[in-house]
Amino acid sequence: MTSASLAERLDGLLFFPVTAFGPDGAVNLEVYRVHVRAGIEAGAGAVFACCGTGEFHALAPEEFHACVAAAVEEADGRVPVVAGTGYGTALAVRFAELAERAGADGLLAMPPYLVVADQEGLVRHYRTIAEATGLEVIVYQRDNAVFAPRTVARLARVPGIIGLKDGLGDLDLMQRIVSAVREEAPEEEFRYFNGLPTAELTGLAYRGIGVLLYSSAVFCFAPEVALAFHEALTTGDDATAARLVDGFYRPLVELRNKGRGYAVSLVKAGVRLRGLDVGEVRSPLSEPSAAHVKELEGLIERGLALLGDGDGGGGGR
Repeated sequence: MTSASLAERLDGLLFFPVTAFGPDGAVNLEVYRVHVRAGIEAGAGAVFACCGTGEFHALAPEEFHACVAAAVEEADGRVPVVAGTGYGTALAVRFAELAERAGADGLLAMPPYLVVADQEGLVRHYRTIAEATGLEVIVYQRDNAVFAPRTVARLARVPGIIGLKDGLGDLDLMQRIVSAVREEAPEEEFRYFNGLPTAELTGLAYRGIGVLLYSSAVFCFAPEVALAFHEALTTGDDATAARLVDGFYRPLVELRNKGRGYAVSLVKAGVRLRGLDVGEVRSPLSEPSAAHVKELEGLIERGLALLGDGDGGGGGR
């Protein structure tokens, strides 16, 4: 790990690798390492290991530790590695300890399991995680963890909590959160991330409220497309961004919406289509239909072809 804080190091396109499983269903660390290494070499700005796309929910603690440690070794300090954590407070702390032991640079704290807590309970939960580890923490807003603007301002003042990843998609709420933190915690270097399942589709809207960081599931299987869109978004090349939204991202989201769990299983199918056998998803998720995989194959081909259209669409970061 480097002496720079995670908040200072987070930049570029955020890579959320899938977790590779072998034919017997066990974690395949060799293939996982290949996947992580390829993402870093393609130009990822950070690796978020064992998070939602990485099937955190399906990993035993020892599998989680092994995967995070492998990601840290592959990154070798070139980019930060952020590990997922979640469930109830006690287990979230346990996974945080495992991530710290594996050498991670930070944590993505996913919503608490099962219960719907009030704002005070959410603050207690994330504060406890932050106090239990030396790792910096990003809080993930989605599902049963939705924050009032002043709650986020309180969290921003908790030592070790450095950002909010938004998987809700309520831009009105996000604007109010950004405003509240700016007003009530102006001294904090608080970071915001667009964490919707296919974040590129809403990238232009989030850019309008100053949120440029986002997670990219597409990067797992079509890094060329993901990087071209990221470059267009950050440089203000709206023509290229619109071409990729219209020709690739919107149809991809429409395909993703055809099946439950496709935000993960369709991504894994995409990685396999590009030549790396990362295995199938673990239960309770299931595989996409053969027809939908064929549709995805066509979309990937179309997305790659779009990179040669128009004046924009370069793949560098």
